[in-house]
Amino acid sequence: MRALTILLFCCFSIYGFSQNNQVFEDANALYNDGKYAEAIDKYETILDSNEHSAELYFNLANANYKLNNIAPTIYYYEKALLLNPEDKEIQNNLSFAQNMTIDAIEKVPDVGFSKIINNAVKTFSADTWAKIAVGGVLLFVIIFLTYHFSHTSSKKRLAFIVSVVSLIVAFVAVAMAFQKASLDKKNNPAIVFAQESRVKTDPNPASEEVFRLHEGTKVQVIETFEGWQKIKLPDNSMGWIASEDIKLLKFF
Repeated sequence: MRALTILLFCCFSIYGFSQNNQVFEDANALYNDGKYAEAIDKYETILDSNEHSAELYFNLANANYKLNNIAPTIYYYEKALLLNPEDKEIQNNLSFAQNMTIDAIEKVPDVGFSKIINNAVKTFSADTWAKIAVGGVLLFVIIFLTYHFSHTSSKKRLAFIVSVVSLIVAFVAVAMAFQKASLDKKNNPAIVFAQESRVKTDPNPASEEVFRLHEGTKVQVIETFEGWQKIKLPDNSMGWIASEDIKLLKFF
């Protein structure tokens, strides 16, 4: 019975995938014919089936760009970039789309030792740092055994130095993995979808207005409270924005 259930699940999955492929091709055809709104509807039906891909988000962003839909354009390019961060075409199109936004916010750069550490941590993903740590430990064990069974002092000295270096690399990689995981956890970007949103000092519509943001602006969400999100901008400005005015980017 269990095998039959798995078989049926696989059959439905294949059928659903085939259907989505056809819908995707139909959406592309509509896009090529200049029917951008209809293409968007088709692309969104694929999203409704919980299928995600960088290509799907990229095409959705392109269609919205043609209609001058600022927030959805940037939102979908950002989603595509999350799935394929090295894609140059997505990066370039996102840069063009960001020129459509009203808010000009300068990023406060990292300086000194903090900048060096952050740049080093961001070199690899947390998983890659963890793999480097495991590799360093394995190398340490192998070289240490070589040191133990060597009979000449020169080989022992070399093996000892290499084993210590590999162990240091392993410890550094572990620290980097934890730091990268911490940064990834804190990273909670969102795009402003409201045409204009009033950012408040407190999560209360009656509180004082700090500044205003417009559609397409990217923010960092750092706290949530009863329909409000505390946000931080690249220039370190902070305030509370209504949850309905923004859409989170990360996949959960």
